[in-house]
Amino acid sequence: MMTTDVGRVATYAALVPQKTIDLPDLTGQTWLVTGATSGVGLETARAASRAGARVILAVRHTARGREVAAQLPGGSRVVEVDLSSLESVRRAAAELLGGEPEPVDVLVNNAGLITPRRQETADGFEMVLGVNVLGPFLFTELLLPLVRRRVVIVASNAHKPGRFDAADPHFRHRRWTPAAAYAQSKLADMLWGLELDQRLRDGRSVAAAPGVDVQLTHPGWAATGISDNTGNPVLDRVVTGVCSLFAQPASQAALTTMFAATWPLPPCSYTGPDSPGQLRGMPTLVGRALHATDRAEAQRFWEFAEAATAGV
Repeated sequence: MMTTDVGRVATYAALVPQKTIDLPDLTGQTWLVTGATSGVGLETARAASRAGARVILAVRHTARGREVAAQLPGGSRVVEVDLSSLESVRRAAAELLGGEPEPVDVLVNNAGLITPRRQETADGFEMVLGVNVLGPFLFTELLLPLVRRRVVIVASNAHKPGRFDAADPHFRHRRWTPAAAYAQSKLADMLWGLELDQRLRDGRSVAAAPGVDVQLTHPGWAATGISDNTGNPVLDRVVTGVCSLFAQPASQAALTTMFAATWPLPPCSYTGPDSPGQLRGMPTLVGRALHATDRAEAQRFWEFAEAATAGV
């Protein structure tokens, strides 16, 4: 069981019975969670708040964000950010960095999407890559001066068949499919986290406080709205029905994020559910695809992301 310096421990309740982990007392900590109005992000915000953290909800829909904030016991703040717009990302970061900026103990990059057809962001990026990686990449880089302990990136085992095509990252020439776009974005998340952690540890990311690390995680098969996005209402209802029967609830899926955010783990660990296939279960250390450990590829992705977000 983990304990804080004063030995106070909060147990993560509000889960499926007999499915809990012990959390340290988070009183005095501030967490920033993107995509915190639904699904795993919402349950992460709730869990952190119950354990005593003040939570900054970085969300696209501020009205819904305020509704969630009103329900959190640990104190909260709502910041508007649309990860499909780098202008919005910069505006949100400027708000958080302005005045007397509030230090952030844990930054959870949770927000993500999958689209039924190819779309582009306001900046001309393929939408899935833009929202799942490039927007969070810039948001994190801008906020690193505030981060005191850990950056968590919510990835997916969909990274395993993924391929990052630096020659055509936005699928302007190759065939776009939801699965290919999502797999590329989640592999990119893995590579981004690998390179960010390396830069933090070797001193190249000097903006962050000493000792800040990166953790990668995936929630398994979670019953959230991200699956209900086929573009076909009938098929969406089928997907929802299947998920309600077989997928784990979002509160259970959020355990892997909480584990990644709070436990003493080796740098840039990858955590997920412990069941065969990692679809559901309790959080544990899990393996990743070999190409997600390629440091040269991680550096190439970083250079791409840095160039893509710098001049927009």
